Amino acid sequence: MPDLEEQIDARVGEVRSEALDLSFGEIVNLHSNSELIIQPEYQRLFRWSDDQRSRLIESILLELPVPQIFVIENTNGVLELIDGLQRISSVIQFINSNLILLDPLELQGCDLIPDLNGNSFASLPLSLRLRVKRASVRTIVIKRQSKSFLRYEMFKRLNTGGAILSPQEIRNCSARMLGEDGTQFYALIQELASMDSFKTCTETLAQQEHEQKGDEELVLRFFACKNSQDLFRGSVRDWLDAFMEGVLLKTIPFDVQWESQAFKELFDFLESVLGAGAFVKYRGQSAVGGLAPAYFEAVSTGIFRSLSYAKNASPTAVRQAVIDTVQTEEFRQCTGPGANTKQKLNSRINLICDAIKAL
Repeated sequence: MPDLEEQIDARVGEVRSEALDLSFGEIVNLHSNSELIIQPEYQRLFRWSDDQRSRLIESILLELPVPQIFVIENTNGVLELIDGLQRISSVIQFINSNLILLDPLELQGCDLIPDLNGNSFASLPLSLRLRVKRASVRTIVIKRQSKSFLRYEMFKRLNTGGAILSPQEIRNCSARMLGEDGTQFYALIQELASMDSFKTCTETLAQQEHEQKGDEELVLRFFACKNSQDLFRGSVRDWLDAFMEGVLLKTIPFDVQWESQAFKELFDFLESVLGAGAFVKYRGQSAVGGLAPAYFEAVSTGIFRSLSYAKNASPTAVRQAVIDTVQTEEFRQCTGPGANTKQKLNSRINLICDAIKAL
């Protein structure tokens, strides 16, 4: 087995990069000419407040350092922004908001130079407009010769742990770093999340979770439960990351056509039997609260594993079996505090499965 130095040396160079200092004026022009791409999926995640955007412009005018950004060089030489969305989008919005379909940015919240507040790019003196456009940011270019998995890992590591993106948003963007396979797989996740039956069953998901792609994470969570429950080690984030990577790197079998059909068949059935009350807690016959992820895992996977039994029973009996099971002390012991263990995950799924098979 190679020693540590040899292992590290073998991987050095798999990511080829170069550093450039690009002016913000150049960046705006590159984006205008479609030579610097900000993917629509990334753009949707642009969440800085006007105050935050304005203070960045203030910092640029004061010639304060701006953190570096990362771009990937695609096969045709076009650059794609993978880290620095907030900064670059803020500057583009300030200089030419039409390029990103946003309203013009009028500065507010500038506290070092309060007189900047109320100004737009057009209202600044020419000298200050040129100062913004000529200010530069260090730009790390990941060359197109770099291996796709290392590009994927770079994006994930750049964004993991930040407060801006949710884990599923990072998966969404990072999957694209693996090329066409990653893009197609994530398109499938989005397609299934938009199914009417799935949307009905998950309509109790909190709006904030929806905004951070919580519905897409549930689709991935179902497939991970169904196909790779053994990978679970207590961290849902690590589990879903490992499952998605396994599918994309083809170490975990995933027949897209079969999996899609199984998903659609299951959620069409769940909609007809449980509807919006599919994955919530119950008090008697009344649904209580919002969607509970542990209940989602148990009910979706448990019924999938017993679907032939469920289809042979009456819808009323299936519904009642689920309602009764989730209120048992045994089920609650598997979904309360400390529920993120492999044993409890398996137990709550089996409880639903066994209840359906007993009908």
